[in-house]
Amino acid sequence: MAKILADHASSEFSVTELVQMLGHSGGAVGNACDTLVARGEAERVGSKPRMYRATPKTAAAAQATPPNPPTPSAAVPGPRPTAQPTKATPPPGEKPQPITRPNGQRYHPRSLAHLPDVEALRRLREAGVAVLLYGPPGTGKTSLIEAAFPDLITVAGDGDTTVGDLIGEYTQDASGGYEFIYGPLVTAIQEGRALLLDDATLISPKVLAALYPAMDGRRQIQVKAHKGETITATDGFYVIAGHNPGVHGAVLTEALASRFSVQIQVGSDYDLAASLKINRTAVRIARHLATSQQAGDVGWAPQLRELIAFQKIADVLGTEAAFANLVGVAPLEDRDVVAEIVTKALGRPVTALALGRQL
Repeated sequence: MAKILADHASSEFSVTELVQMLGHSGGAVGNACDTLVARGEAERVGSKPRMYRATPKTAAAAQATPPNPPTPSAAVPGPRPTAQPTKATPPPGEKPQPITRPNGQRYHPRSLAHLPDVEALRRLREAGVAVLLYGPPGTGKTSLIEAAFPDLITVAGDGDTTVGDLIGEYTQDASGGYEFIYGPLVTAIQEGRALLLDDATLISPKVLAALYPAMDGRRQIQVKAHKGETITATDGFYVIAGHNPGVHGAVLTEALASRFSVQIQVGSDYDLAASLKINRTAVRIARHLATSQQAGDVGWAPQLRELIAFQKIADVLGTEAAFANLVGVAPLEDRDVVAEIVTKALGRPVTALALGRQL
């Protein structure tokens, strides 16, 4: 980050531009920019959108960074690029390549409406069609969204999320005064970025109501806490949400559902689990439990997240301990059924992982 600013000392960069050049999440880039500003190693020169440029200390900060930092594209400096990522549709018959997420993990695209899922989401964004992804935790909803939108801003929703967490609020500055700091919703609106409401259905409907004017034909919000100003969305602004139906307190209201014209069910990709060389018996048990869950015979089934953890545990503690842990992580009301299925698959009794006698 410091190297980009130092190499183009006469230019100003938005967070979105830096996201596209560095390939990291918007939150990570924004935090890094603010850290440089706090150290005097960068200067913030705008707020709608946030713009940054070098200071006399930036070059020294750049020299302290690891070797071979990312190189900005040849188009910089110049007109601000759009937030839309490059198309990911492979040639007919060719399998799409994995996409690296901001955390370095690779996402393997899945099929959606005869397209790679990342490409389908990007087309829906271009058309201005809001999407709600729903399914159990650990099925890859957030992974897909991060892979599709490199300019993403994420709001982790819960019952304590407030309107201020979305729009912004006054914060005390170093001089003892108060400054209004815009929240992620306003930042996404101003910079034309994608906004993920993760676990949106855990957020109070009264709080979500502050978002709705930005999603309808008005495409603007009023910041009552800050002089009542009205902010209109920049091209590229987009809202996408995640919903975990089985999580306690998650309520998909009619008002929320009506604003997401496309609702996509997301389940675990057990074929991917097999290709990742996860224990075949564990994958078979997960498939069995998933089928039983759909039939209403059990309320829980291991998702890809649990299967990846299973293999890591097996590599460290052995397969027997991994299967015992698989039984132990099942919800208490489903544990007996899960233990029975695992026992039948292995041909020997399996109970939840527990401490034994003193050594």
